[in-house]
Amino acid sequence: MIENQKIRPAQVVGPLGEPLTLDSLPPVDTTRWVVRRKAEVVAAVNGGLLTVDEACARYSLTLEEFAGWQRAVDRSGMHGLRVTRIQYYKSLYERQQKY
Repeated sequence: MIENQKIRPAQVVGPLGEPLTLDSLPPVDTTRWVVRRKAEVVAAVNGGLLTVDEACARYSLTLEEFAGWQRAVDRSGMHGLRVTRIQYYKSLYERQQKY
């Protein structure tokens, strides 16, 4: 019987175009989440390097927190991850949805 094995890439393309591997991801004990680090974790999950559950367990994130990062990247790119601009991008997205 052949079991379906999970095939994962050795590397994925990061948010700035650089190759990302498990070793090049942010450290597990990261407490200061800058835009680039958030975007790297989202890119790793989107590329299949990590699963959502693995990323949340590895970085002690809640599912809602990670989903927020992913939604921000989908809507506004890396700029959407900036904490100081959350309200601006949120209102911009809501205005776009009206039309």
